[in-house]
Amino acid sequence: MRLTLKACSAHSLKGGFANIRLIRRSTAIALYMLRVTSSLLFDRQDVHQLLGIGSYPVSTVALKHRPQLQPDDLAIGPVIVSPLSRAEALTAVQQALAKPGHLKLAFANSHLVNLALDDSTYAGVLRRFLVLPDGIGVDLGALIMHGRTFPANLNGTDFIPALLRATATPLRVGLVGARPGVAERAVIQLCRLAPQHRFVACSHGFFSPEEEPQLLARLEEGRFDLLLVAFGNPKQELWIAEHLDQRHARVAAGVGALFDFMAREVARAPQWLRWLRLEWLFRLAQEPSRLWRRYMFGNLRFVGHLLMQKWRGTPRSR
Repeated sequence: MRLTLKACSAHSLKGGFANIRLIRRSTAIALYMLRVTSSLLFDRQDVHQLLGIGSYPVSTVALKHRPQLQPDDLAIGPVIVSPLSRAEALTAVQQALAKPGHLKLAFANSHLVNLALDDSTYAGVLRRFLVLPDGIGVDLGALIMHGRTFPANLNGTDFIPALLRATATPLRVGLVGARPGVAERAVIQLCRLAPQHRFVACSHGFFSPEEEPQLLARLEEGRFDLLLVAFGNPKQELWIAEHLDQRHARVAAGVGALFDFMAREVARAPQWLRWLRLEWLFRLAQEPSRLWRRYMFGNLRFVGHLLMQKWRGTPRSR
């Protein structure tokens, strides 16, 4: 029996060590993900205020020594995202609005990163954009890949209205996208939000290829300061990159479902859910048949890809 046990041990020695390494690695990943989730959800001033924890500064609670981002762009998968604070991002876009030239603006969530993973052309197109971080997904990605989160959640649904309110100089703002009639209803709400600007609903998002040249001619004639394009990812960024330049607008931004939210076609999550970074869960409950695959499988794929990239030691920044 002793000889048999020795033979078995010698035969399975290599496999046993491999299993031990696998268990250790799996445990390390699980603990790392727990730290990541805790950091994202609980080391946030607005959550503390919401839960009535008190007026303690963020630096005095869990993970108080979490490092801050340096002012250089970070790679989240194939997408380069700018780690700007809200004030810095507002200033950057306002400067582009104030002078001749052309800025392309995009907002990166985990879904956009997954699309870029599948399409190298799309990933290349995004290199021509100022890309801002949108949502808890890319925050998680930054923490996995770079050990730190973005300074602010700059999702387009909040950032664009904030930009319009913060800009005192009157702007000419064009809207292209969404279903017929939605842009016009969004204009009504935008005029109430920022009456100093002029808003023009240029077209819905279902124009035909034959109608496209006329639309581009109207946009060129309009000479907009800010052009908001709501086709959804990846179509809006691809269309902006292919068709728009300084002749059409100083800033062209892909804004996803902004018009639907502004026109109240789609309800936004309550403020407390947004503070907790759970707006995606509210949207999933609203549109489960359309969004379940994106959020359930897409989020798992996003995290899995970044963990694998981190594990393999792929360069983290470019």
